[in-house]
Amino acid sequence: MKKLVAVKPREAALIDYKDRPIEKNEVKIQVKFASPKHGTEVIDFRGITPFIGEHFSEEWRMFMPREEGSTPGIVFGEFQLGNMVVGEISEIGKEVTEYKVGETVCTYGPIMETVIVNTIDNHRLRKMPDEAKWQNAVCYDPAQFAMSGVRDANVRAGDYVVVVGLGAIGQIAIQLAKKAGASIVVGIDPISHRCDIALRNGADVCLDPTSCDVGYEVKKLTNKIGADSIIETSGNAAALQAALRGIAYGGTISYVAFTKPFPEGLNFGREAHFNNAKIVFSRAASEPNPDYPRWNRKRIEDTCWELLMNGYINCEDIIDPIVSFEESAEAYMEYVDQRPELSIKMGIEYKK
Repeated sequence: MKKLVAVKPREAALIDYKDRPIEKNEVKIQVKFASPKHGTEVIDFRGITPFIGEHFSEEWRMFMPREEGSTPGIVFGEFQLGNMVVGEISEIGKEVTEYKVGETVCTYGPIMETVIVNTIDNHRLRKMPDEAKWQNAVCYDPAQFAMSGVRDANVRAGDYVVVVGLGAIGQIAIQLAKKAGASIVVGIDPISHRCDIALRNGADVCLDPTSCDVGYEVKKLTNKIGADSIIETSGNAAALQAALRGIAYGGTISYVAFTKPFPEGLNFGREAHFNNAKIVFSRAASEPNPDYPRWNRKRIEDTCWELLMNGYINCEDIIDPIVSFEESAEAYMEYVDQRPELSIKMGIEYKK
């Protein structure tokens, strides 16, 4: 059997593995569909994540050096790629009572042929309804960060909302903002295919930041007021500058992207100084949640799963391209790392 591994920075390969026997509390899933994570995982894959030589200390709330001789956060040759899997349970442990052989489930997991998962108190092992779409299921993770970004932006009925970056998180944020009652939802992305999908799923207008002054166009669309909320998912320095230019006085920029270091040129002495903007760094996985105790990570996950399974959120267009498992290594390097403009969220289909 094969699994997808980062053998060195920016190089993926399918390598052999053997399954271990499952424990009494576990199930084995025969994977049918999978998807990688296009954001933070890419930074790991490229070897530029701070987690290699540092760790984030919950005590100090800052990155701290790893102890000398300790294992790096990313070990190439062992680092498995992937985020979500959908498949059929092929084997259950003797103490498993909530799951049955043959059930279709979705869970977090790497891109490989079989995934073994604990079932005890594991709300992330999700049973899929018969009519549910696998494309929606593998968007379980990005949907959480989209929802968090929309909530942290305090999107309300009648608001003017801009979503920057139309990858999976941005596409879902477009849908959630429109369904929350935003009167104008503007998508920002230089890739026309992504804009077309956003327009089909809730965006009123899409702008190409390479061919216009985004901040100025947003002000024109909103009768010179600007955006009440901007959800930034691109991690691009120019995009943040444009957001500060297009934000309404006192508006909120919900910064969802896990960005790389900005180059010289980002200037907080221009519109940022006059627009009294609030920048909120949004992250669904950080607890306590800003709305704690009413909201926590599990409530976000439960809500997203319900909206994905009942079709309130549509992710069929978002899973693009779809490749076979056999070509997943080459496809990962091309569509996720080298030429991300050719994809939104890559889907992987296992053909037996």
